[in-house]
Formats: sequence, structure tokens, C-alpha cells
Amino acid sequence: KYQENNSSSSNSGNFVFCSSSFRRQPARVLIVEALPPCWSETCTVLCDALDNFLSLACSLDGPCRIPLFSLYAISRQQECLLPFVQVRGNLARLHSCVEELRSIPGEGCVRGAARGGELLRQAVLDSLQQFKQYIRHTSTGNQVNSNNTSVTVVTSQPGKGIVHHLETGLKDADLVPLKRLLVVQIGTSSSALETPTVMDSCCLMLGTEVDLQRVENSVAAMETVLKAWLQEQGGDREHLHLLLPSPTDSLIPVCVKCDMQERLISPALLPLTPNLGVKTESALDFLPVTKVSANQSPAPQRLKVIKVLHADGVCESVLYGLPLVIRPTTCWQLDWDEMEANHNLFHALCHILRSRDLFLLLQVEPAQRSTAGGSGVYSHYVLQPSPSLSLLLKPVVSRELLLPCSLPISTQDPAPDAVQTVQVSKVRATVAPMPSSSSHPSSSSSSLGPPPAKASRPALTLLSSSSGSRRAPAPSRHEEDDDDSMVL
Repeated sequence: KYQENNSSSSNSGNFVFCSSSFRRQPARVLIVEALPPCWSETCTVLCDALDNFLSLACSLDGPCRIPLFSLYAISRQQECLLPFVQVRGNLARLHSCVEELRSIPGEGCVRGAARGGELLRQAVLDSLQQFKQYIRHTSTGNQVNSNNTSVTVVTSQPGKGIVHHLETGLKDADLVPLKRLLVVQIGTSSSALETPTVMDSCCLMLGTEVDLQRVENSVAAMETVLKAWLQEQGGDREHLHLLLPSPTDSLIPVCVKCDMQERLISPALLPLTPNLGVKTESALDFLPVTKVSANQSPAPQRLKVIKVLHADGVCESVLYGLPLVIRPTTCWQLDWDEMEANHNLFHALCHILRSRDLFLLLQVEPAQRSTAGGSGVYSHYVLQPSPSLSLLLKPVVSRELLLPCSLPISTQDPAPDAVQTVQVSKVRATVAPMPSSSSHPSSSSSSLGPPPAKASRPALTLLSSSSGSRRAPAPSRHEEDDDDSMVL
């Protein structure tokens, strides 16, 4: 099921997130409460976030993540600014719709909360009716796999009051196509948030979720809410079976069933964006995209340091692609004095980063700057030190391509029987991720023990800092003798 190929899907997504993985995506309805006086504070933020998000959603290659989209505005009356349309290929129409939303005045008389709540209820029911009609009558209905819809209400009023009003007004309505109803409360100066970005859930009817989410009044916060639409919403079947050795003599392994979640949008899904580092399979993919003759070498890539990062503050989930090892150049066109001075600078950079446990955040410097053209979005990289005279360069995703990811910390201990089952499943890694250093025979074992205690980032195990030595640290006696340790 998860390895089906489709001509519309990207090659980079054929393994898991292929077109069949997104065939249960719901149609999306956005209902915006544009009532004064709060609309004057939230208008620019919401419209900018919506414009950015729709530009991204319309540009994505691969399977369709948002099959249909509709937009309502609640001001002095309920107004459908955009009936259901397919997102892909409709950027101009969607942009025009956002501008119409932006033009709604933020000044004027204030309607009562009850009247605003009634208009919201009518908008929800009208959107469901329009969805039914679209699926029933449109000629392209057979191309839309979605059979349900998800409604998001954006308001500046107290969210719990809106949820209660909607629950009361919709309890006897026909909500069959409605899969989820989300109320997003934006904090303003007149309605401070007690607990931002908190999700409260309740049940409206069988099969329908009602959630309340409180966010701050910022473009980034609203983009996070909208970008959740890009994630797979199927839930029909688990994505992954993690097989652990059986704790008994049985041949049946212990199976842990898991779901996968994308943390970022791959730059490979964005067409015409060479500055984003679409491919990272080789060093040639890293070089700048320029037109040169066959007998000319491409110009060097230029990376500008824009920030110094603490190593323990870099989250592995924002890194992607294959790493590149960076060494001081041995280009024969440099004279000896220049090469020696460059080697000394590189050595000093490695020493400072390693001794202070720092990373560098780099940004591609465009070969030609233009005020008229270009997207203005460029790839970024993290430069990591190592115990040897080398650095590790890895692409890092930009904020625009990050997807929301909620990782709550568990406050309860796992069930004792489950802990016992996992503990007796002895797992040993038998393939090292990198070949051992030839200058360190003691670390040439074919098996890989547990990472050193100091390394908090699994992907950086072989690059953990070591004061005073350039050689990879030898495994401790405990690591060599601990054959029963579990490495996941």
C-alpha cells in the first residue's frame, strides 16, 4: 500500500509518503471572524500567513495534500469569499481571495458575541452543504478522493465561548461530512491568552472532533496552524512495524506499531528553486547553478556565517540530506604561502568550534544579487566540528518549510509488563554508520557499542568533542563488555 507509485508523485516520496498515503486528505474550510475592533489587529497577520501558506501549498509537487479549499468571512454578515476550488494551479485566484479578505474594514460598530456566534454556525452549515453539492455535481468530482471536510474557525473572541455556542447550535444538524471542527483563538491586546498554543478537545457527535487551539498574534504562529493541513490525515492504517527479537524462544518477534510524521517539506518538492539545495546526493549537487562551458570548472559555492549555535541546541529533526565532509583545500592553483595560511585558518576554526562545542549556521550567498527577480529564499547549512581536522556540513531546513510537530513529554512511567518485554529483547547494532579510522586500530571492530554518555545527539556520536586529541575516542571497557545493551 505504501509503496505504490504514481506519475504525479515525486521520486523522493515513493517510499512512504507517496500519493496513496494522502488519499484520505479532507477538504479544508477556513472561516475567519473579521469583526471590529480586533480585526484591525489580526487582519495583517492572518492575511500574510494565509498568503504565504497558499503560495507554498500551490507550489508543492507530489501527491495532493489539500484537495479542496473554501474561505468564509464573518464581518457584518456571513460571506463566502471562495467556494470550493482545487488548490493546485489556482494561486492567482487564491491570492485575489486573500486580498479581498484583507480589504474588510477593521473599524465600525461591534456586533454582539451572540450574533457573531450565530453567523459562525451558519457558515459551518453552509460550508458542509456546499461540500456535498460540489462532490455531487462537479464534473471533476471523480478526481477528488476526499469524502469529508475539516472546518477551521479563526476568532479573537474567547475560544471556549465560541466552542460552546457551536456545540449548542450544531448538535441537531446533519454533520456527516464534517470530520473535525477546530476553533483557533488569536490573542490580541484586548483578549490576552492565558495559555497560548494549548489544545482542548471535546466531542460534538460520533466521528467528529472539536478542538480549541490558542495561539499568539503572529505570522509564524498562524502559519503553523495552517501547515498542519499539509500533513497526512489518513489514519486508516499504521505506517511502520518495529520488530524486536522475541523474549522467548518463539520465532514471532515483538511488534511495535508506529505512525510516521513529516517534520519538514522536502525542498525537492518545490520546483524552480535551485537556491534551496534541492539535491544533496553528491558534492556536485552542492555547487552553484551557473552556466559554464564544458572546459570550465564551476565557481566555488559561497556560504556566509549568519549565526553561532550551541551544539546542544540543534535539533536533529531540522537537518536533512546527506552530509559532506569539509577539509582545507589542496587546490594546486594556490601557492604554498596561501595554502599554508588557509590551512592554519581552517585548523583554528576547527579548534575553536570543537573546544567551545559550537556549530555555525550558514546561508548560501547568491552569485548575483537582483532586486527585481528571485524568490529571496536560500538554502541554509549547519557546520559541525569533529575531533579530526575536518568539518561536517549538513543542510538545515528553513522556517518556511518546517511542519508543526507536537512532542509532549510523558509524565507517566510505562507499564511494567511492557518494560519487561522490551528489556529482555536484546538488540545489537551490527553495521557501523561510518568506517572506523585507519589510524585507530582499536576502534576497527565490526560491531558498534552504545554511544558515549556525553553525546546527546545520536547522529553526532562519532563527532563528539574531545579535548586535546584529534583522534576518535576509543570505546570504553564498559562499552566493549556491554553485549546486552539495547541500541534503537
